[in-house]
Amino acid sequence: MDKTSNKPIELKSDRLSIEIAYPGTVYSGSRFDWNGFITGIVLDGKHSFCMPESLTPGQGSGGFGLCNEFGIDTPIGYDDAKPGEKFPKLGTGLLTRPDESDYFFFNKYEVTPFAIKIENDNNTALFEVDPLDCNGYAVKMTKKISVDDNKLSVDYHLENVGSKPVITEEYCHNFFAVNNNRIGTGYLLRFPYDINPDCVPEVMDIKDREIRWNTVPNKDFKCCPKGFQNVKPHYWELFFEPDRVGIREFSEFPVSNVAVWGTTHVVSPEVFINVNIKPGEIQEWTRKYEFFSY
Repeated sequence: MDKTSNKPIELKSDRLSIEIAYPGTVYSGSRFDWNGFITGIVLDGKHSFCMPESLTPGQGSGGFGLCNEFGIDTPIGYDDAKPGEKFPKLGTGLLTRPDESDYFFFNKYEVTPFAIKIENDNNTALFEVDPLDCNGYAVKMTKKISVDDNKLSVDYHLENVGSKPVITEEYCHNFFAVNNNRIGTGYLLRFPYDINPDCVPEVMDIKDREIRWNTVPNKDFKCCPKGFQNVKPHYWELFFEPDRVGIREFSEFPVSNVAVWGTTHVVSPEVFINVNIKPGEIQEWTRKYEFFSY
């Protein structure tokens, strides 16, 4: 795959402009899905949303904008692989297990990337990932990204073409800030239920269904909201009050976990789904985003 000549994929609606990195260019690491790696979202020609994981080159794991990950906690086939052998990371490729240590998503593993076919027009991009069989694990994945008006949809279609069941999880690391504004007192994060988090970071004020920030963070923060089990469809809303601009994400699937991660310049609400596909079966789900201004 040529990493120098492949330009970003651009999608447009009457209100949104989307930039998607060509697989293996902006990101070629071992953590995130290479496909549909969204590095730019602009609403009405003036409101931006995507930010890098880190503002310091070389720090972090290379995340940017909307980038999803499979297997942050449940790596497929890792325990089956001996040091020097490979295991699959969905959307990325076959990774090499370096030693006897446990899998850690932040580590950098050697990657043999999956073959990818791409089709796109003005408002849709389709990524088809061909499987490489690895110890009986093989998944054919199709990921479609489309825009319409102020909405962005990401559709997943996974078919288990291997001989072993595929059990893992997926989420999208939404590295967001509105118009490059640092995270702080102007931001409001809402959920449709009382949050009751596992902890309350010092920089957060949490009341009922809302999270606010009382200062600009000087380090990473994280909490895990509860109460999501009976909400269908699940959604969250991030609103920057000074500019009256925001984002909503609707998760059209059974939610297995919710987390809010962030740092000085970015906040990432994360919604997880359990992936469990028997040989010969298919699992599908959709994430929908709305970008709005008042």
